Amino acid sequence: MNLQIPDGEFDGYIFDCDGTLADTMPLHYEAWCAALAEHACDFPEALFYELGGVPTEKIVEMLNERHGRNMDPVATAQYKEGLYIELIPKILPIEAVVDFVHQFHGIKPLAVASGGHRAIVRKTLTALGIVDKFAAIIGAEDYVNGKPAPDPFLEAARQIGVAPERCLAFEDTQLGIQSATAAGMKTVLVPGPRLI
Repeated sequence: MNLQIPDGEFDGYIFDCDGTLADTMPLHYEAWCAALAEHACDFPEALFYELGGVPTEKIVEMLNERHGRNMDPVATAQYKEGLYIELIPKILPIEAVVDFVHQFHGIKPLAVASGGHRAIVRKTLTALGIVDKFAAIIGAEDYVNGKPAPDPFLEAARQIGVAPERCLAFEDTQLGIQSATAAGMKTVLVPGPRLI
């Protein structure tokens, strides 16, 4: 995989987690399908990828509206996340991005800005053996407005002490690219299976 890194010098690097550092999207989809099966709630794979970066509770709310269901957003999200945690040992790295992390660790500050819960993001990064590479790990509980709002990336930049316009953000979804761009950052789109 070739990453298209923009020209210029950056003072900090910020990474999405799922689909960017870790090839977790198929495992997240597997957990969603299992969690929604008892509700007979259809969640097409294409829609799942469109919603990459959207917090889990918000996805449940959207599915309720779409299918006329009344699933409890918090309970359903917790159940889905529990199923996902069981799959974490199967996670594989996205090599080109993880190589970049190894290359710049200790040289420039690195952060993660995720739409997932921080504890689960930390478990994912731990499974990949890179949790200690990041000066800040931002999860859904660390900001008010999720992607495509700039909040996750602005909070990550704040925590590593780098001006947003001096950061380069790595993302695998258009929603995430919009978020980082709104924060004033240059971006790298990490190609996923649906983009190759």
